[in-house]
Amino acid sequence: MYQALYRKYRPATFTDVISQPHITNTLRNQIISGKTAHAYLFTGSRGTGKTTCARIFAKALCCENTKDGDPCNECEICRAADEFALSDIIEIDAASNGSVDDARELREAALYTPERCRYKIYIIDEVHMLSKDAFNALLKIIEEPPEHVKFIMATTELHKVLPTILSRCQRFDFMRIRTEDIAARIMSVCEAEGISIGEEPAELIAKTADGGMRDALSILDRCIAFSDNITIDTVSEATGIAGRGHLFGLAGAIADRDAAKGLDIINEMYSRSKDMQRLCEELILQFRNVLIAVTAPARMNIIVCLPSELDIIREIAGKCDAQRVMGIIEALGECTQKMRSSVSKRIDMEMCVIRLCAEAAQTVQDTGGLAERIESIEERIRQGIPAAAPARRPSPRDKFEVAPKGLQLINNWGEVIDRVNASMPSVGVYLAGSTGYIQSNYLIINTKNDKMLAGLLADGSDIELRFLMAVSETVRFALEKKRIGYKAELDKSGASPAEEDAPEEKKLSLDSVLKTAGENGVEVIIDGA
Repeated sequence: MYQALYRKYRPATFTDVISQPHITNTLRNQIISGKTAHAYLFTGSRGTGKTTCARIFAKALCCENTKDGDPCNECEICRAADEFALSDIIEIDAASNGSVDDARELREAALYTPERCRYKIYIIDEVHMLSKDAFNALLKIIEEPPEHVKFIMATTELHKVLPTILSRCQRFDFMRIRTEDIAARIMSVCEAEGISIGEEPAELIAKTADGGMRDALSILDRCIAFSDNITIDTVSEATGIAGRGHLFGLAGAIADRDAAKGLDIINEMYSRSKDMQRLCEELILQFRNVLIAVTAPARMNIIVCLPSELDIIREIAGKCDAQRVMGIIEALGECTQKMRSSVSKRIDMEMCVIRLCAEAAQTVQDTGGLAERIESIEERIRQGIPAAAPARRPSPRDKFEVAPKGLQLINNWGEVIDRVNASMPSVGVYLAGSTGYIQSNYLIINTKNDKMLAGLLADGSDIELRFLMAVSETVRFALEKKRIGYKAELDKSGASPAEEDAPEEKKLSLDSVLKTAGENGVEVIIDGA
């Protein structure tokens, strides 16, 4: 039966473990001196040797013929441990045995003495998956276990382990395995398997594995399935690195601020059933490579790509600065987060690309204009000429005439609300249920949302100007100022035809409305004529 390479070539001694000398030397010395702790916690990313070191350490603790702190791998105990037949070394997967009942069973079983070895050793993998109650159930026995019991715990998510557990363990942090060490191990395994491989393919596998030896050997397994002669092309095909022209095309379109080209590529990828969220994530990784090329061109060795793609990355990097690349990565990251609860990932991706192209163009345009203005001001200062006054903002008076004086109800106020909702929804939402009036060049708004609306439409702000311009274009009069308040009586001035037929004593005259508005804090200008 075929055995996966990562299982077949799993280290059997501390000497075989690579890139973790700070851990293997310490554990080996503890075995030699006999000064071992009662609880250990191994933490680090996947594939860095946590479970492997836990098994080697457990086997060495039980072995009767250790060699310089390593297990002999020859005695009956070592062979039984390698075959998972040693009852005194118990491996527990916390992901499927993480309840408080499982913890209580472990605590009770730990009281019994070992059958064949000096110690009963519990290896708890993915210990962060234990429930809080399970952690609490183990606290006491982890702190003061019987002399014959030792705990070795491993986790990839240290932050999920309770501080009370951390303080009771010796903690060992496993580093990501260096690229050159992974490549050397790949070459060694291929030689043992009779597989032909060069240094470049081995290095590409090592880079793609991202510091995990298990991932590297899994990739090698896939490459061997393709061919016994592993080349750069074999690795690229097996890992999916090949055929990434669309990624560089999309990255280049963003760098060139070519939204149309970017949309064409997204459409092509969508028609090929490419997952948009995955596309966005891959694009982030490519711009990470671009960022390295921009900020640290001497560190191109940490870029994960084919050698032929380095020139493309350098070309894209030449079109961007570091600030812009970081902005692109942040925008793509936000887009990825949004896609997780999105109705249409394609639309999110298209909007993100359009925004990146548009914002880049706008930034360049604004920067260029700003530079020209600064240069003009500096030249005026050198010549002793006062700087030109800022251009006057366009006003509704430029397009429309001022309304006649006197308070007038805006009969088509509903159209005004619809228009504002379409162009300024943050303002339009607070116009619901309001009434509008015109008094010369003043817009008077009677609304229960007066405080909120007044805060949004601050005097002299750009949003106030846009709002007044939108209202002016609807009512066809130049409204340049506003007053906002609320009085229930003021709404009666906009009488409907049915109300006009009401008895005379129930009608409100214009004079009474103006008087009521003035008494209740709504400022009104009355034409003396």
